[in-house]
Amino acid sequence: MRTFQELSPTANKIIHLLNKCTSPTHIRQIQSQLILHHLHSNTTLACHFITASQKFSLLHSSLPLFFTHLHRPHVFICNTLIRAFSRIHDPLIPYSIYTHMHNNSILPNNYTFPFLFKSLSKSRHYFKCQGLHSHVIRLGHLTDVYVQNSLLDVYASSGYMGLCRKLFDEMSERDVVSWTVLIMGYRNAKHYADALIAFEKMQYAGVVPNRVTMVNALGACTGSRAIEMGVWIHDFIRRNGWELDVVLGTSLIDMYLKCGRIDEGLNAFRSMKEKNVHTWNAVIQGLGFAKGGQEAVRWFKRMEQEGFEADEVTLANVLNSCSHSGLVDMGQQIFSSLINGNYGFLPSVKHYACMINLLARAGRLNESFKLIKEMPFEASKSIWESFLRGSRAYGNLKLSEIAAKKLAELKSDNGAYCVASV
Repeated sequence: MRTFQELSPTANKIIHLLNKCTSPTHIRQIQSQLILHHLHSNTTLACHFITASQKFSLLHSSLPLFFTHLHRPHVFICNTLIRAFSRIHDPLIPYSIYTHMHNNSILPNNYTFPFLFKSLSKSRHYFKCQGLHSHVIRLGHLTDVYVQNSLLDVYASSGYMGLCRKLFDEMSERDVVSWTVLIMGYRNAKHYADALIAFEKMQYAGVVPNRVTMVNALGACTGSRAIEMGVWIHDFIRRNGWELDVVLGTSLIDMYLKCGRIDEGLNAFRSMKEKNVHTWNAVIQGLGFAKGGQEAVRWFKRMEQEGFEADEVTLANVLNSCSHSGLVDMGQQIFSSLINGNYGFLPSVKHYACMINLLARAGRLNESFKLIKEMPFEASKSIWESFLRGSRAYGNLKLSEIAAKKLAELKSDNGAYCVASV
């Protein structure tokens, strides 16, 4: 590859223009100059051009420059394109670039696969990954830890934890990323015990966890209510002087509150220098679960007073807490504000479901049924189930029959609905 110093004056001028580019029109003009001066095969120029194209969302239109005007572009150009497309979450393009390489005998290297696997992991293209796995083995790149980690991530993201674990066990070298991907995969698959066992084995292996590791380990603690391990992780964070950033702090709060350690969770909340809507959502949901709707509503109002804007999750958490605590008036007040657009968005089916459940649990069945008929969504199975429970609890045979028939229309496999209305 030619270095920057070896470039011609024309090439250096084009690089300068690319760095100063201010519009898509400039990119297209420069592309014409690259073709005119036969410079599009130069890897340094190609890298600058791809970066500039990405800045102006012109990556797709840049592909013909390298795959129409060049029959066999350099592997560095292919790798740069794969990396660029992996960042804009378009998994089929990196794979098609790799297919072009394969069909035109452009030999990939160990830099080709990590970003290719990264793009596939986001879209969970497991079967494409299997074929690439065999290519990695045949080309001798499976010993590269970066390639291995990216392949682990595809299997973990796709939910194939058996294959992920098999590959992990076969690795001769494992770094913090390898362990973190394994823990994250188990956590996402809700195999919380396996995630925590892997986390413990990581300690025995002498691999120091990072923040991403801890977030996933805390998630596993939350899922399995493993408070002792959660406390150990918090102690590790304090011993090592880690600041509770938004992601780590929110995970810690979520763990404490869902494990019933209210004071520790709120102490962690107060110690955070920066908070976002996800942090507040963890507090509101956790307090609603542990202490009831009054506390959830109180913190919801405090959130608004401190200038944080609620999102859809916030409102669903508050309405759900109101439902479980029987706070009908408060729930109706919040839902009315939501309907009126006071929060910047309209209620989703989840918000309607919370409100319908709130009214049905309180015995206000006619209001609940009216809301079902008026909402701009088809009532889901869970909505009719909650309405049926309320109708049965208050002995309303007519509405119970309606709910049971609707559930039957949804082809529910639970024969108890028909019995419930009798």
